[in-house]
Amino acid sequence: MRKVHISHAKSGDVLAVDLFAANGSVLLSRGVRLTSGYIRSLAQKGVQYIYIDDKQTYDIRPRPLISPTVRQQAVKKVYETMTALIEQKKLLSRVSSLDLGKEYENVFKDILDYLLKQEDLLINLSDLVISNGYFFHHSVNVATIAGVIGIAKGYRPQQLLDLGIGALLFDIGMTQLPDGLWRKKGVLTEEEKEIIRRHTHLGFELLRRQRNISLFSAHCALQHHERCDGSGYPRALSGDDIHEYARIVAIADVFDALTSARYHRRQYSPHEAAEYLSAAGGMLDYELIKLFLSYIAVYPVATTVKLNTGEVGVVSQVFPGFPLRPIVRVIKNPAGEELKTHISHPLDENREDFFVPMSNESLTHKERKGVFLL
Repeated sequence: MRKVHISHAKSGDVLAVDLFAANGSVLLSRGVRLTSGYIRSLAQKGVQYIYIDDKQTYDIRPRPLISPTVRQQAVKKVYETMTALIEQKKLLSRVSSLDLGKEYENVFKDILDYLLKQEDLLINLSDLVISNGYFFHHSVNVATIAGVIGIAKGYRPQQLLDLGIGALLFDIGMTQLPDGLWRKKGVLTEEEKEIIRRHTHLGFELLRRQRNISLFSAHCALQHHERCDGSGYPRALSGDDIHEYARIVAIADVFDALTSARYHRRQYSPHEAAEYLSAAGGMLDYELIKLFLSYIAVYPVATTVKLNTGEVGVVSQVFPGFPLRPIVRVIKNPAGEELKTHISHPLDENREDFFVPMSNESLTHKERKGVFLL
C-alpha cells in the first residue's frame, strides 16, 4: 500500500486501510474500490490522506502498534463516555457516581498488553479517521503513544496504568464546553480560546471526584497544556513543577494533533511534526522528546517520498533504533513514469540529501508559534 493525498486519489483506486467513523465503527472498508463520489465525500468529511493498494506496493503493510480490535473497543468506550457527558451536560457531582476508573483501567490494560507483546516498539499510526471523529480517536492515539513512552521510561505496571488512564481521559473537560465551540471549523477568536482553556480545570475537577482514578491521572487533564518554559496554562507552571505524566501526555497530544486531519488547518506529516517538537524551544520536555523521537517512525511505512535523483518511491521498511534510515522502494523514474520493475534503496548516511517526503511545505516559524492545539 501507499499513502496519497486525497486530491491525488483516482476513481478505481482500492482503499488499503479501513476508514473509521467517530464511534470507532468502520465507515469504509479496506478493499473497497473508490469512485469519484466516494473521493468527493471523503474530502468533504475532512479526510486529507488515504492508503491505496496497487501492484507496485501491494506487499507494503505498516504494522499497527495495537490491533484494530483493541483500537475499536477503546474508541467505542471513549465515544460512549464523552458523548454521554456532552449530550447530558451532567453536573460534576452527578458524574462522580460513574466508575470511570475501573472502566478505563480495563481499556488501557488491553492497549498495554498489546504494546508489551511487541518485540520492537515503533510508533506508526496509519488509521484513517474522518475529521469529526478526531476527538475520540485522538484520546486513544495519545494513550497509545504515552504508553510507549512510559514503557521506554521503565515505568512500573501501576505507573503505566495511571499514565494510560490519564492519557485516555486528559481531554474530558472539553465535554463541559459549548458544543459549537470545540466543534468549530474556523479559526478561534481570543475570547473563544480563553473559554476553551477552561477545559483543563473542568477535566481535573471531574476526574478527581472519581474514586478509582488517581490524582496523578487527574493531573494529566489539569496540566497537559502547561509548558516547561512557563508559557502554558492554566497555572503557567514550568519544568519539574509539571507532573511527568502530564509532560508525556503533552508530547503525545501535540504530535497526534499535528498529524491528524483537522478542518481548520492542514494535516502535517510525522516528519514535520517531529521537526515541530524538536524546535519547540523549551516548551516541551526535551529529554522526553528525544526519547519519543527514538520510537517514532518519522518516515512511516507506506509514505511516498521523492529522492534527490527525482525518482519517486515508497517507504517499505523501517528499522527500530534507526527510524531515520528506512528502505525505499522506487516506483517512478525522474520523468514521473511508473517502473515496470521496482527498485529498493536503503537510506544512506547523508539523509538530508537523499529524499524528502512528498507532502506540503514544512512548518514555518510563524506556524510553530501560532498553531493553537486544543
